[in-house]
Amino acid sequence: MLTVRNLESGYGPMQILWKPSLTVKPGTITSLLGPNGAGSVPPWKGSVEFDGADITSMPPHRKVEQGITLVPEGKHLFPGMTVYENLAMGAYRKEARKHFRESLELVYRLFPILEERREQKAGLMSGGQQQMVTIGRALMTKPRLVMLDEPSQGLAPKLVQEVFDTILTLKAEVGLTILLVEQNADAALHAADYVYVMHEGSIKAEGRPEEIQNSADIREAYLGI
Repeated sequence: MLTVRNLESGYGPMQILWKPSLTVKPGTITSLLGPNGAGSVPPWKGSVEFDGADITSMPPHRKVEQGITLVPEGKHLFPGMTVYENLAMGAYRKEARKHFRESLELVYRLFPILEERREQKAGLMSGGQQQMVTIGRALMTKPRLVMLDEPSQGLAPKLVQEVFDTILTLKAEVGLTILLVEQNADAALHAADYVYVMHEGSIKAEGRPEEIQNSADIREAYLGI
């Protein structure tokens, strides 16, 4: 579904991506593990393809129209708007508007607390609840591929488990394809079908979660576990 080939990029003259390549297969959870800091910058070389079409230079709104949605690190909600209003903001594209009620019911089923507090200002929610709103808003776009950037950041261990349980539910019950960028190696390895380990801008290892987990060299050198 998603293929990244030999991507190179950086800030000014400083290169930070050194030809990483990865593939995300339909209906799977793929984890990209490693320290943060590679950033999100325009590519110099290489390509990104979605369903066989080159989307490397495609504007963000066009990528959303193709069915790709990002859940950004740090939540990025509209704090003065209600939970419901934040969720509704996700259903702006034509395909999403057609399935508004269906998507809203799915979000409320996954996160019952959001239905209970739908009239509450999002900025007054707890950190874990705000993360639920962020994921819910992404689901309102009616996506085919969801990219999650550090969903466990700043959450208590119990909430981390709840978020990752939801990620597994999205794959099992909704059939979503998920790319998970995460530093919490234990949680990400537990959820993933396939894992890539990135270090200093390049892919250092890849394999099924148990292969990564059982390799002492990979764990010690790149994951710190």
